Amino acid sequence: MRGLLITGGAGFIGSNFVRYILQKYPDYRVVVYDKLTYAGNLENLKDVARDFAGRYAFVRGDIVEAEKVRAVIREHQVNAIVNFAAATHVDRSLMEPDEFIRTDVYGTYVLLEATRELGLERMHQVSTDEVYGQVLEGRAGEDAPLHTRSPYAASKAGGDLLCLSYFASFGVPVTITRGANNIGPYQYPEKVVPLFITNAIDQQPLPLYGDGMQMRDYQYVLDHCEGVDLVLQRGEPGQVYNIGTGVETHNIVMARAILDLLGKPYSLIRSVPDRPGHDRRYALEVSKIRALGRQSSHSFAQALEETVHWYVKNEWWWRPIKNGEHYRAYYQQQYDQRLARGQAVAE
Repeated sequence: MRGLLITGGAGFIGSNFVRYILQKYPDYRVVVYDKLTYAGNLENLKDVARDFAGRYAFVRGDIVEAEKVRAVIREHQVNAIVNFAAATHVDRSLMEPDEFIRTDVYGTYVLLEATRELGLERMHQVSTDEVYGQVLEGRAGEDAPLHTRSPYAASKAGGDLLCLSYFASFGVPVTITRGANNIGPYQYPEKVVPLFITNAIDQQPLPLYGDGMQMRDYQYVLDHCEGVDLVLQRGEPGQVYNIGTGVETHNIVMARAILDLLGKPYSLIRSVPDRPGHDRRYALEVSKIRALGRQSSHSFAQALEETVHWYVKNEWWWRPIKNGEHYRAYYQQQYDQRLARGQAVAE
């Protein structure tokens, strides 16, 4: 699998994976195929284009464009696909669910068809722990029922089920990873951790949904990349692998930890009305991927500290995004009324 097509490779996790793969495997070639929507950003790959010019190529395109996908695979002699391309973020899926179904379900179908028809060695589907829904007790193993509570989660579950059906029906060599929440460099600042970091830097309120007692497994993005690579190399086709740390943190604890790292007061935290269908807790059983030899390199504290430091040092990257018309329009729609009705969280 030395010729990889990495769809969504200009996004947050995808760009980190591209960099990781090219650094680790000197004989690999990578083609990034990305639509460059609001979260896809060639700035994420600027150093990659410079440092790996002979082994890296970029093609702008949508994964729903079947003929273009096949043409790129043929032209660049691709023999495996890693699919990071997805419409993401629960809040956005509540505003425009049609885009999520189109990309996350139909786009996955297009990639599966290309894998089948062109006889590729592997298609790897990057999915999410949100397909399990909220896990109030215990942990969700890979065979747990899917219980989606947002259009985003439902669209990702639909893509996963298509992948498994193509393995069962046609023998397409597909693997799936379901990752916990990622944090780290190049994450679009509408997501909660970079949103809170950049707001805190600017002395702006941190809009915390509800009581902030929702629990998430926050893993460092490069740990996730290592897990995806491990499954790509050693995972069994037709199988699903959860990737996470196995440790959950309350969102209010995360918010306070960010403020501690930045030396900012807790009074910046603002409790705002919760979003519809907000899952209370995600928790993954990760023994299956650990059996392949995977261990997380970063604790939550280490991952958060590295993430905060990256945003402090790289204002050149996120400041133009937050000042852009697209981001400001989204932020106003999502938070202005909530913040007006919000309340300061007692320290």
